[in-house]
This record gives sequence, structure tokens and C-alpha cells, in this order.
Amino acid sequence: MKWNPEDYARNSDAQLKWARELRQNLSLQGNESVLDVGCGDGKITADFAVTLVDGRVVGVDSSPEMIAYATRAYGAEQFPNLAFACVDARALHFEDEFDLCFSNAALHWVEDHLAVLRGIGRSLHPQGRLIISCGGQGNAAEVLQVFAELISREPWQRYFDDFRNPYFFYGTQDYATWLHQAGFQINRLELVPKTMTHVGQAGLAGWIRTTWMPFTEQVPEVERDRFIADFTETYLTQSPLDQQGFAQVRMVRLEVDAVHRQNP
Repeated sequence: MKWNPEDYARNSDAQLKWARELRQNLSLQGNESVLDVGCGDGKITADFAVTLVDGRVVGVDSSPEMIAYATRAYGAEQFPNLAFACVDARALHFEDEFDLCFSNAALHWVEDHLAVLRGIGRSLHPQGRLIISCGGQGNAAEVLQVFAELISREPWQRYFDDFRNPYFFYGTQDYATWLHQAGFQINRLELVPKTMTHVGQAGLAGWIRTTWMPFTEQVPEVERDRFIADFTETYLTQSPLDQQGFAQVRMVRLEVDAVHRQNP
């Protein structure tokens, strides 16, 4: 997939809000080294760099477009303690470099989480901390149901004959096993229901356009806006705007707080 970082940055307020909620509980001293896995457009990574005035922050993402955008938007002149690199989360190459690994709204794009966790373990100092929030089991069930309805009928069905859902929403049982295999001790591991809100039909459409590309990009570009409009109309028929005009989407986040003990 080819991401549109500018469009994503305009339509990812919820992801930023949730990331800041996670950061509030970290009690950082200001001199830590932090690895942000799946940093996207870099705004959350830059938040860390501002806080860690005597620390070091590295953001990695597999999207060249996102990394190019982040590097431009949060350059070394303004953020001398911040760097970005295009790296697959399953192939992290760092060794014993970081006090904290943070990942928000990214790892549900990755199938092999054990490979990710082992790479994170290698990247962390002994007793290094891992904080993850990503889509978990049951996430965005109503969204997926509407997509299932759309792609089973014409005119959209013809574009989805070979389609495979690319999202990996795991539960706590599997994750506990993988964390232990990767040498982590679990402080907290749970599925947390959350509600994401978007301003009206246009806000919902912006979120679908910028984060659900595996579905939308199956449709030819000339018909893509109509497909997204069909989605939002169907979704809002089933889940109408609230009294303040917000579209609400029920989400489930898999949240992890763990400490790395040893390399397996």
C-alpha cells in the first residue's frame, strides 16, 4: 500500500489522543532512549522528543512515504534528539539501545507478532519497558461488517474476488504466550473497549480513506470516492450520528505493559 501521510495526519486525531493517554502513565525522567515502532507520520514520536530533552528518540515504520514525511515535518534542526528510519517491524536491527519501546495503532497491520516482540527484546536494555496499543480481538467489528456487506454485492463484489483481510486483531491468550517466548514479564495485558469519534459523515469518510486502504484500494481510483460514500451511508444508517453530530465507532485495543527480562 502507498500511504498518504498528509491526509493521514489530518484524520488521525483519535490515534494521537490515545497515544498521549498512554504516555501520561510512563513517568519519564527526560533522559530515556525511546524506540517508536510504527511511527507513521511522526507526530507521536516528535512528542516524545520534546519531552525527552536529554534523551534519544527513534521512529521506525515500513512505509517510505510516512518516513519521508516525518523526516521533513520533524527535522533535525528543530529536533536534534530525533531520527527516523524505514524499517520493517518484523526485522528490527537494534541491539541493546533503548529504555522504552512504544507502539501505538500500528501492529495490527503485522501478522507475525512473535518476530516483532523478539526484535523489540533485542532492541531494549535489560529491564527495558514495552508499551503497545493496537487493534485487538473484536476491534471495529461494525466497520468490518459493513465492509463485508458492501463487497458481497454489486457493483463492488467484482473487485474483491481475491481479497484477504490484512488486519490481525489478536487476543490476550496468544499475546501472553508470545511475550513470554520473547523474554518479557507482563505487568498488564488486556483488551480495552474504546469509542472513536469522527465529525459527521465527512470525518468518518476521511478516516476510512486514510486507514482502511486495503479495502478502498481494491476499487479503481475513479470509483473510490463512491465506494467510501457507500460505506459511510451504510454505516450511518446502522449507527446514526449522535446528537452532537459525531460518528461513533466501537473499537477494542490490545494494551501491553511489559518488562524485558532476557533474550530467549
